[in-house]
Amino acid sequence: MKLDHIVIAIDSFKGSLSSLAAGQAAQEAVLAALPEAVVEVFPLADGGEGTVDTLVEGLQGTIVPTTVTGPLATPVASRYGRVPEAGLAVIEMADAAGLTKVPLAKRNPLYTTTYGLGELILQAMEDGCRDFIIGIGGSATNDCGLGMLTALGWKFYKADGKLAGICGGNLTDVAAIDGSQVDERLKECRFRIACDVTNPLYGEQGCSVVFGPQKGASEEIVKSMDEAIHRFADLVERMLPAQGANVPGAGAAGGLGFAFQTFLGGELIPGTELCLETIGIRRALKTADLLITGEGRMDGQTAMGKGPAGVGKLAHALHAQVKTVAVCGCALPDAELVNQHGIDAYFPILHMPMTVEEAMEEKTTRLNLKQTVTQVLRLLK
Repeated sequence: MKLDHIVIAIDSFKGSLSSLAAGQAAQEAVLAALPEAVVEVFPLADGGEGTVDTLVEGLQGTIVPTTVTGPLATPVASRYGRVPEAGLAVIEMADAAGLTKVPLAKRNPLYTTTYGLGELILQAMEDGCRDFIIGIGGSATNDCGLGMLTALGWKFYKADGKLAGICGGNLTDVAAIDGSQVDERLKECRFRIACDVTNPLYGEQGCSVVFGPQKGASEEIVKSMDEAIHRFADLVERMLPAQGANVPGAGAAGGLGFAFQTFLGGELIPGTELCLETIGIRRALKTADLLITGEGRMDGQTAMGKGPAGVGKLAHALHAQVKTVAVCGCALPDAELVNQHGIDAYFPILHMPMTVEEAMEEKTTRLNLKQTVTQVLRLLK
């Protein structure tokens, strides 16, 4: 087959190689075998953990370390990615209000807040960012964005005229909303939310019922929070006015999907689709002869919209003749599902028995990846 133009977009091999490092290793193998080929390397992420690092590295931005209000309303170390030339901020909400930031014994969504996420947005705006990509997976919260919106300037009042709090349990007290002191810069901002959850805001498939228990909610708390969020959404939709509670993804991250859409005009976009749009890979795929993708572990979940399957499907949609090959650290039996979702063939990169620790050493991973890509190219050419 013709191999004049090869596109490489490999997700990270977690614990071994970053997305770009894996891509560059594959590029070295390609150019050694096909020195005349045009080879383009793109970072690959799916909106989940690691998206900030991947997009910032690929777009030549910087990581900005900072401190914000954590999910338990105490200071936590946090960060966001900044790409100055594009005015772009890349944020993972888990860096401000993630479940891993709450000790197991203290997990209770009545007492967690997204306030720190609002602080990250404010800091990014102060740095000149007006375009936001925000991954909202891994949250410890169920506050429907109450904390984040409070940080951005909205006022939420109780029936007695006093301010409501910033945690999930305070939603039940909200009787009025005042947006007169909201940061004016928000009007200049675009919010694209990496959201792979399709749950509505409340009800049997809502955020409280489906995700509340894993955040520490008892059956009683789940019931009370679902009712509180329902009342809060009704109030919001009357006062703004806006409709959003039943939009797929409204229930993501304890109602953050709803908050971004109704208060900030945010777009809820599948994570892989959003990341592929951001890296601008479409142009390259339209003329590619071969796409090389992959990730550390390939399994049935890969076929459900993760990065390698997402870029494979996009490649075939744009250019039916392109071949898509994936490399991976390991492949589970159900990895064969990816052959129905954009990946023509996949190849685990291990070449001899070794421990997991040995296999994940950076030098070993790089060598194995290059060796596998070389053999794939020999077959194809």
